[in-house]
Amino acid sequence: MITKKLTFILFLAFSFFATAQSQYDIVIYGGTSAGVSAAIQSSRMGKSVVLIEPTNRLGGLTTGGLGQTDIGNKQAIGGISREFYENIKKYYDNPDNWKWQKREEYMDGGQTRTERGELSMWTFEPSAALAVYEEMIKDEDIDVVYNERLNRTIGVSKRNGAITSIEMESGKKFSGKMFIDATYEGDLMATAGVSYAVGRESNDEYGETLNGVQANSINRSLTGLVSRNNYNHNFVQGVDPYLVKGDPASGLLPNVNEKPGLEGAGDNKIQAYCFRMCLTDHPENRIPFEKPDNYDEKNYELLIRNYEARKGDIRDMYSYGSSLLPWINSRMPNRKTDTNNKFGFSTDYIGRNYEYPEASYKEREAIIEDHRNYQKGLMWTLANHPRIPEEVRKEASRWGTSKDEFEREDGWQQQLYIREARRMISDYVMTQHNCEGLHICNDAIGLAAYGMDSHNVQRYVDQNGYVQNEGNVECHGFKPYPISYKSIVPKEEECNNLAVPVCVSATHIAFGSIRMEPVFMVLGQSAATAAAMAIDENCTLQDVPYMKLKEQLESDGQRF
Repeated sequence: MITKKLTFILFLAFSFFATAQSQYDIVIYGGTSAGVSAAIQSSRMGKSVVLIEPTNRLGGLTTGGLGQTDIGNKQAIGGISREFYENIKKYYDNPDNWKWQKREEYMDGGQTRTERGELSMWTFEPSAALAVYEEMIKDEDIDVVYNERLNRTIGVSKRNGAITSIEMESGKKFSGKMFIDATYEGDLMATAGVSYAVGRESNDEYGETLNGVQANSINRSLTGLVSRNNYNHNFVQGVDPYLVKGDPASGLLPNVNEKPGLEGAGDNKIQAYCFRMCLTDHPENRIPFEKPDNYDEKNYELLIRNYEARKGDIRDMYSYGSSLLPWINSRMPNRKTDTNNKFGFSTDYIGRNYEYPEASYKEREAIIEDHRNYQKGLMWTLANHPRIPEEVRKEASRWGTSKDEFEREDGWQQQLYIREARRMISDYVMTQHNCEGLHICNDAIGLAAYGMDSHNVQRYVDQNGYVQNEGNVECHGFKPYPISYKSIVPKEEECNNLAVPVCVSATHIAFGSIRMEPVFMVLGQSAATAAAMAIDENCTLQDVPYMKLKEQLESDGQRF
């Protein structure tokens, strides 16, 4: 009788001696922050590794504009992830890396005083992150392959429940003993036949309170914490949603629904995406906002009406903060920003990403371009449209995209902020109970430390006939909590040699806490550690001895 362990040993031997494709111990698909971290750890554990990136740029969002690091308690971050942020600090300690601004000028800013004296630095330009990643992998034994996309139809070969090889659209094949899906979309996971969810679960499914439709302005967590739903990112009162004001028969403005759905009910809708723009006000490095060729004013009518419906000073028209502009400009070095969504109508393209997770590559490219054109039109409108208040136009016009950050001549990046796509369903699903410390897993591989956070999911007409956003959830106030090892490995019967450190097994609202780039790096390192140990132990990923795994992670600086 052939035992499970013997079967797996035979699989490893088959993988090693196959000759039709490139051979590796560990094959990583997706050069996101998690993928880079996983590749570094694989190399350091003495394994042959290939890192396959579908585009021409490593780092995902960390090098794609998300330079204002959200994490909460930074003491929760260790290992390669913390090493990265320490290397960012070293990068900016070099005077040669300050071209557009003096280091002292930046560090004297109130927003960055907390970084004085620290060994790590958590705010950075996209180009700095890319330089640091490239430096970190330079001396490692990592094969990096660019511009290769998985064939999502026939691109995964399996034998006895294990992946033997993956094939790209180009026909290139990569065989391995262990595989890691480090993409934001979960394409390798899905093609391998692993179970996953898309959209929001109902509150009833896992006994949560902050999942599903969240149209109420205030809700409470399981432990009594206040969640401000739509409080920070909604319209002022009285914004008309119809093409012709006051005339429902004229139809709704773009991307507005009649109703939001039942409170707490699940749906297949996804929190909004955007580009995390890297803006600058430096005249020599600034590219002025341009009007896209397909500009349509009605796409921004709600933005204009939101200003027109205000009462009092523009700076006081929102529920929090004081700003002329409907975005967050987080200060980056060299007079640049990480610009993110803020208020009711902003950079988030609400309602236009629902099809993205399951879409073909061609369809995704169209969705990405649609998002870029929307944001280009938004910025042009704020800087130029005569119905926008003059003081807003004046302030918006000071800014533009940066000439020296990305490959495109217009200063826009290729990496869309995929806040959430597919989420694996494994033997352990991380939920709101984990976030609030009501459930504590016994197989931790790292910590999450951010509040439960979801951006808006949809726009709808409220009972008074005005437009509202729905889906924004902000619930903070709990301590860092452990992430289960079982949440990054599939059910054994579905695949026994694949780890998924980004599209982890979690509900929508729990994923909203986990989905931070430093945590993805933590999970990438943990996934690679487990993969290396599975090879050494001649076992499946599900059978990796947890205490040995924890001991290795602790020795490599991971925090629990």
